[in-house]
Amino acid sequence: MKVGGLLASAGINIGLCVLFLSLYSILRKQPSNVKVYFGRRIAEERNRLRDAFILERFVPSPSWIVKSLRCTEDEILDAAGLDAVVFNRIIVFSIRIFSLAAILCILGVLPLNYFGQDMLHVRIPSASLETFTIGNVQERSRWLWVHCVVLYIISVVACVLLYLEYKHISRLRLCHISRATSNPSHFTVLVRGIPKSSTESFSRTVQGFFTKYHASSYLSHQVVYKVGKVQKIVSGAKKVYRKFRHFKGTAVDQRCRSITFQCCFCGASSNSFQLLPIDFEQESEIPNVNDSSFSSTDEECGAAFIFFKTRYAALVVAKILQTSNPMRWVTSLAPERDDIYWSNLWLPYKQLWIRHISTLGGSIVFMFLFLMPVTFIQGLTQLEQLQQRLPFLRGILEKNYMTQLITGYLPSVILQIFLYTVPPTMMLFSTLEGPISHSERKKSACCKVLYFTIWNVFFVNVLSGSAISQVIALSRPKEIPMQLARAVPVQATFFTTYVLTSGWASLSSELMQLFALTWNFIRRYILRMEEDDLLYSFPYHTEVPKVLLFGLLGFTCSVLAPLILPFLLLYFCLSYVVYRNQFLNVYCTKYDTGGLYWPIAHNATIFSLVLTQIICLGVFALKKSPVAAGFTVPLIIFTLLFYQYCRKRHLPLFKTFPAQNLIDMDMEDQQMGRTEDLHHRLHNAYFQFPDTDDIPLEGVHSVGRDEDGSGTSGESSRKESADDELSHPTLDGLPVSRLRNAVRSLGSVLRPQRRELAV
Repeated sequence: MKVGGLLASAGINIGLCVLFLSLYSILRKQPSNVKVYFGRRIAEERNRLRDAFILERFVPSPSWIVKSLRCTEDEILDAAGLDAVVFNRIIVFSIRIFSLAAILCILGVLPLNYFGQDMLHVRIPSASLETFTIGNVQERSRWLWVHCVVLYIISVVACVLLYLEYKHISRLRLCHISRATSNPSHFTVLVRGIPKSSTESFSRTVQGFFTKYHASSYLSHQVVYKVGKVQKIVSGAKKVYRKFRHFKGTAVDQRCRSITFQCCFCGASSNSFQLLPIDFEQESEIPNVNDSSFSSTDEECGAAFIFFKTRYAALVVAKILQTSNPMRWVTSLAPERDDIYWSNLWLPYKQLWIRHISTLGGSIVFMFLFLMPVTFIQGLTQLEQLQQRLPFLRGILEKNYMTQLITGYLPSVILQIFLYTVPPTMMLFSTLEGPISHSERKKSACCKVLYFTIWNVFFVNVLSGSAISQVIALSRPKEIPMQLARAVPVQATFFTTYVLTSGWASLSSELMQLFALTWNFIRRYILRMEEDDLLYSFPYHTEVPKVLLFGLLGFTCSVLAPLILPFLLLYFCLSYVVYRNQFLNVYCTKYDTGGLYWPIAHNATIFSLVLTQIICLGVFALKKSPVAAGFTVPLIIFTLLFYQYCRKRHLPLFKTFPAQNLIDMDMEDQQMGRTEDLHHRLHNAYFQFPDTDDIPLEGVHSVGRDEDGSGTSGESSRKESADDELSHPTLDGLPVSRLRNAVRSLGSVLRPQRRELAV
């Protein structure tokens, strides 16, 4: 690829970034888009903006950038949790290390690569990008020691920064644990693989086991029930019922009549609903939970939540083997209530190992199926082979601008389109594995996406990119290091355009929230639906692998092809601003892993460093520089020793909770007199179907009917009673009290769980 092709790709992506950033600064000011770009803040503050015409709304401004830069780490921690802080620290680490690498490599390595051979240099726009790589340096060159010294500096500084970040995040994790004094998950253990008895229920079996073997610390238990369909009904009814919180102080019409609305495109009308004439409160009966005809034994699952008197007791029970059969009475610390993936708790524990093997096999098959589009994409970067395989394109490829477009922009765009299918597929595989929490499922998907992208974006492009006919090189593992040494400098041009397309453009798309913006427009102006909160959790399983992949490309190309570093550094600086803004305004944190994404980032960074050193070792060997190659071997050993030290020093804090901290928290609770209150809260912490009595509807006024059927106003419109027939201000006749009673009735069906909590 010529420098002109790289400049064409950079120009296209810079233009798109400027356009999207300008549009974002305008669209975020529009009242109709406030729930798209401020979903988290609106959900917390419940503010309503008035739709007033202000000229400033239509003028681009950098105010959001200033607010994002002024935000502190503590504010991000309070708003989005520890996982957001960890993600932010990954970006900060990348900015620091690649700022140093850019200064050293652009000023020291790049000139040596460009003037590495005695040749006539053409104008830079017409020069090949390979002249800026280490491949342009002569064999036995006395300047290769500069590359080795720069490699040493980057590796040592990266290890120091990694250690400091690991230490800082470990301290934040300990603070995160200590601050959660009322977190019920610290007292709760999830037990699976409960043996089924023919004479007694799961609840009696659990109670008998823990009162016998853990009598001093056992408090109570909660059996998991398999009632998925009822759960959906209750959740849907509660979701509708909560909508009426927003209409405080609003006079609504109780007169019941069916209404219609028209679609703005086709003009067709549709009845919103039709109210049945049956009085729900008189005809319906709340089922009696003590009725002998009702039995929840058949719906019990082989899993239960066990509550203990202290945090330390729960930790001990979660980490020890309960019986001589490891497949029975399997214990682990319970996730938080909002983090539980209830449907997977119903899976038999004996199925999990089969599910793990099946999903691993499916992931591997999917990775190899992805070789076909990657091989096709690499054909676009090699014009000679493309002209041989498709002769009818020779006339088109002779045009300079078409050559720059096909080789500089099109391959990375096509690859990015195919990569959009990877996160949903890996999330599906992670779900089938049977994780017990949403955060565990997302973390598993994050690892799968990371492995997939490193393999298909880096290794497959490198090993098969120098020549499509050399795909068989993957079957010769001993030759892979030398293949990497030959191919990485050649493929560095593709990686540079990939950073521009997948990096810059994806940040613009993330900032614009194109999917949410489009759905908001369709919902408001086409479907004429009522407003609802657009709340999403941050997609760590897509963004963490993307950032770590760019880190891998930066390390491997820093010494070999340093021209990628300015574009990569600009990506990390822009991502620092964009993601901080998204954490503060857009994404709502529903659950948190407590910083468990950092070990993934640490391992990926160490892998990137070792891979870079191995590739440089192969390059030095190809360039016949024994001194540089000899000094690279101790660097590899030092990096691996540093990795082992971090595993022993910091990683155990991310695998479990320290007993010292938990015991100190238990002693503090006893001294402050909080123990009884915490034990009382545990009884309500893990109900599958919490009561709906806590849904407030204060301040909503209804305009009801008199006995003669006529509408009333005045005093009757200001009555606030639990039995008032409330309705939506634009959808007349929706009876809220009937919906409320329906929710309570469904909840009472599931309330037999309470009987199992008494000890």
